[in-house]
Amino acid sequence: MTLESLTRDQLEAFHAEQLRAYEDLKSAGLKLDITRGKPAPAQLDLSNGILAKPATGIAADGTDTRNYGGGTGLAQLREIFAELLNIPVDQLLAGNNASLTLMHDTIVFSLLHGTVDSDAPWSAGPIKFLAPAPGYDRHFAICQHLGIELVLIDMLADGPDMEAVREAVKDPAVKGIWLVPTYSNPTGVTITDAVATVLATMETAASDFRIYWDNAYAVHHLTEERTASADIVGLCAANGNPNRPLVFASTSKITFAGAGVSFFGASPENIAWYLKHTSIQAIGPDKVNHLRHAEFFGNADGVLALMDQHREILAPKFEAVLRILSARLGEHGVATWTEPTGGYFVSLDVVDGTASRVVALAKEAGIALTPAGASFPYGKDPRDRNIRIAPSFPSLEELEAAIEALATCVLLAAAEKSLG
Repeated sequence: MTLESLTRDQLEAFHAEQLRAYEDLKSAGLKLDITRGKPAPAQLDLSNGILAKPATGIAADGTDTRNYGGGTGLAQLREIFAELLNIPVDQLLAGNNASLTLMHDTIVFSLLHGTVDSDAPWSAGPIKFLAPAPGYDRHFAICQHLGIELVLIDMLADGPDMEAVREAVKDPAVKGIWLVPTYSNPTGVTITDAVATVLATMETAASDFRIYWDNAYAVHHLTEERTASADIVGLCAANGNPNRPLVFASTSKITFAGAGVSFFGASPENIAWYLKHTSIQAIGPDKVNHLRHAEFFGNADGVLALMDQHREILAPKFEAVLRILSARLGEHGVATWTEPTGGYFVSLDVVDGTASRVVALAKEAGIALTPAGASFPYGKDPRDRNIRIAPSFPSLEELEAAIEALATCVLLAAAEKSLG
């Protein structure tokens, strides 16, 4: 029965029951953390074979990876990910371990120098970025750190609210939009081809508008179905906006999060622009690590086979989260949640105005959750309802305990709110 259907006396009894359960929870002395989407040790172990590579420092094309040069990254590895990301190999660069660095740097380069389509550096005028939310907090943090205004856009079941996007881009100060196109962080939404086509074709007041297409979970499937990403590079090129998309990806949740490879895909003009600036910054990325990865994967099928092994570890954890949320919260009408088919997160919406209370209750009981509002610009969820759940890192037993505890906190906060 839902809380809304209860009489005042029944609601008070329900609240007392949840309060007792919460006091028991606090006395259990839990120390559990489901804050960030880190690979579990068992996932990292899948790639331990990479530590024995490369056999030599010489790549298949004769490149001596131990030496300077090669700003585009090792071709042997780029060829593998060009196939996976559906980007021509000569339009894809391989970098160092963090794709977030590439995103940060492309914005800084645009602020200082402008893009290939800019009349002036971005810093010459007001700058805004569209921030579909719930979204990725580290995207928003880049803009906040650099003084770029974030404009909240609702994330819908097929991608960002395109009616709101089309209206927002009439402002010439709007220079970009953040998107995780496949298994979005944290909702698990995959942007449809129809939405991607609108993004590629829509008119924008800013001639140098950019789509920051962070394809972090392109191959991170939780079922046997491998959802394909929209071909944003091809769509934009075919519709007269070849320089609009900037595509990012990495192996951070494929091999080692601390020692992976990042990728940057874009139009030939954008690639030349990026290399012009990075050639001042460095003489080349870590090509030995590129070769290590290329030898370990072998080809694109090798990447997909490894991700199947990741799925065997991750899928039971996601199933546990959904099972417990359904069993504990489903009948009470106090929460909804996503059921992702890929990615690293479950997005939980609780009763409006209670997410911050749920997080505080959980913290007091020894369960670390991502701060309420973290998935929104400036950390402010207008409805104070969204909580991001990261099931990947804990053991299955720890995760089950954390979600059971979370459910108790959700019910207690909902009962408190209903009682006023």
